[in-house]
Amino acid sequence: MSPKLREVAIIGTGMTKFGELWDKSLRELGLAAGLQAIHEANIGSEDIDAMYVGNMSAGVLLQQEHVGALIADYCGLAERHIPTTRVEAASASGGLAFRHAYMSIAGGFYDTVVVGGAEKMTDSSESQTGTSVIAGSDEEWEAFYGATFAALHAMCARGHMDEHGTTREQLSAVAAKNHNHAANNPLAQFPFPMKPEAVTASGLVASPLRMMDCAPSSDGAAALVLCEAERAKELCENPVLISGSGQGSDTIALHDRPKLCHFPAIEHAAAAAFLQAGRKPAEVAVAEVHDNFTISEIMALEGLGFFPHGKAGPATESGETTYGGKVVVNSSGGLKARGHAPGATGIAQAVEITHQLQGRADKRQVDGATLGLCENHGGTAATAVVHLLEVR
Repeated sequence: MSPKLREVAIIGTGMTKFGELWDKSLRELGLAAGLQAIHEANIGSEDIDAMYVGNMSAGVLLQQEHVGALIADYCGLAERHIPTTRVEAASASGGLAFRHAYMSIAGGFYDTVVVGGAEKMTDSSESQTGTSVIAGSDEEWEAFYGATFAALHAMCARGHMDEHGTTREQLSAVAAKNHNHAANNPLAQFPFPMKPEAVTASGLVASPLRMMDCAPSSDGAAALVLCEAERAKELCENPVLISGSGQGSDTIALHDRPKLCHFPAIEHAAAAAFLQAGRKPAEVAVAEVHDNFTISEIMALEGLGFFPHGKAGPATESGETTYGGKVVVNSSGGLKARGHAPGATGIAQAVEITHQLQGRADKRQVDGATLGLCENHGGTAATAVVHLLEVR
């Protein structure tokens, strides 16, 4: 029998700008986002029971491990000896940290938890950054033989094209749509519109993927304050409830999977989240999904159940994933245009959905949104995390 879980809500958010932030260190970024979230939640350090930190690459790029203690120390929480845990799951590090923070309150271990994610990618050379990213794949059977992260996703794209007839124009529509959304996001790395033709004309990276199909490696941080739901009502006028949380895993190497064009871990994570929330994909108004490559968004939308397999590409091209369509996808600009700081990405997604549900998204606001979704995955979706957020 499953244990009775407590309801958990978001009462504070914080986020830095994403981009090439050469004047900010990892600890400074984490501190800035965390203080924003704590201030918004109107709590003090004495109210914080625990902290979770998502980070992928500090050990490789900064020679800094023990990131949880580092951030706790720099945030002035070390003297309180608050339990702080660093969570790593490649690009899903932030989303998984969010899930662990949620579970720690739902399970009754803590009442108020800060969860943050931070990454510092741009101070390193391109080869170093590439090494840290490909480490999310199978080192022995993929990276060792020269596969790049773009090459692995290019295989997925080619498999999707071969099985479902996905076109170059549909991939370009994903990137253009997300850039157009980011034009209204002051914290985005690339806040400017783009035409699909510009994506198609950009330089080839790994066929069929081109430069503008790929998300950047970014610096940035994001944070949330989570609280047991009854107490949240006392601290926040409009808390956002975490109504569903799911996680799925898969083989880390693509060659061990039956198909290249599906991400089953996303399907399993989504099924668990929707079952817990008692909701269906058709009820979701706004979603932040993991678009580290344009094909990733297409495959994620199908895995989440928004569209049947093979139909997310045509749906994107026809406008079903933007304002006025079936579901607004990546209103923030997504990884592609807001930026991708892996440890922070899953938290940044939840910040965007929280603001949408609270009516705080300004020019990006999705009218009447009461249910939103976050999907964050690591590697080629060997780890996937899905959360449903709602206001009642």
